[in-house]
Amino acid sequence: MAPDPEPEPPLWEQWAEQSAQLPTGERLQKVLAATGWGSRRVCEDLIAAGRVTVNGEVAVLGRRVEVDHDRVEVDGVPIGVKPGLVYYLVNKPRGVVTTSKDTHGRPTVIEIVPHEPRVFSVGRLDADTEGLLLLTNDGDLANRIAHPSHGVDKEYLAEVTPARVSPGALRQLRDGVRLDDGVTAPAKVSHPEPGLVRITIHEGKNRQVRRMFEAVGHDVTRLVRTRIGPLSDRTLAPGAWRELHAAERRSLIEAVAGDSPQYDSPT
Repeated sequence: MAPDPEPEPPLWEQWAEQSAQLPTGERLQKVLAATGWGSRRVCEDLIAAGRVTVNGEVAVLGRRVEVDHDRVEVDGVPIGVKPGLVYYLVNKPRGVVTTSKDTHGRPTVIEIVPHEPRVFSVGRLDADTEGLLLLTNDGDLANRIAHPSHGVDKEYLAEVTPARVSPGALRQLRDGVRLDDGVTAPAKVSHPEPGLVRITIHEGKNRQVRRMFEAVGHDVTRLVRTRIGPLSDRTLAPGAWRELHAAERRSLIEAVAGDSPQYDSPT
């Protein structure tokens, strides 16, 4: 005699079990759109093209993500979807240091931006150098930007003495200068007027630009960083800051993915 079949669980238990199995979180295309990747239709096209992964798996249309803990990448680059991530562009004045604290009591760049959430500087500028810095609490993107292998270039304007830089010195700067810690990578260099040189590098050696000019016989009397990859802002006053726009965050991700265009220096 066959045993009696087990009774069906109550309907409310069946409903609870089915609900627990449903995907949760926000739709991936909505998350991408919120981080600056364009309209939802554009983001759907990104997903359909296989350019988006979630926790290492290629995403499909209809995928949902938990923004608190899922890792979302576009073209292999993590994009910050966790709530609370901030991205500040700062115009650092001369005399301000980029450490979080200074034993000599000098002002720090951290004091320029809001105290919460806690952020850190992506790369450094020495105390005497002015210009653009990126501060964020997005460690994944910061590591990508700061690493020289990803080729995010930084442009500087240098006031130098002697004022005339010879063609030979410019060629040395472009080809690579031998420093005590190695030969620098090729740089983009122009000499728009006497005493002023525009130079673009993608490395981050300590006081690199100043040492490059010293190596070719020139002292730098003023140094200003004017661009970080696609980021520039001539209207940002010294000591001021602002949050990055969503499109700027996207442009940074594209830059570290190696798919960004060349950014022409302003004339």
